[in-house]
Amino acid sequence: QVQLVESGGGLVQAGGSLRLSCAASGRTFSNYIMGWFRQAPGKEREFVAAAKWNGGNTLYADSVKGRFTISRDNAKNTVSLQMNSLKPEDTGVYYCAADRSISRWPTENHYEYEYWGQGTQVTVSS
Repeated sequence: QVQLVESGGGLVQAGGSLRLSCAASGRTFSNYIMGWFRQAPGKEREFVAAAKWNGGNTLYADSVKGRFTISRDNAKNTVSLQMNSLKPEDTGVYYCAADRSISRWPTENHYEYEYWGQGTQVTVSS
């Protein structure tokens, strides 16, 4: 059974940085797409970034390009999201997700991701 566990959220001032991690277990993820999504209060869940587990391909939402970086550590089975130059509008619950069909790359659609973590809160104060 796939398990995704996020960590690293918190409260940070605008302009600051946070690093989120997602520990993945229960499968061999070599053919998976790993994604990060976020959801602010009263808003729909939105795509943030994605990466193929077994390749260098990455994808970012326009709102985070140049500020966020998704990476993975195959040895530790983790996917990370480095977030720099944070803005108040980055506030929300951040979710790690896994899509087992790498053939769907590239995809920003949350409904195509079968597995989800419990989420971690990120709050950026102005």
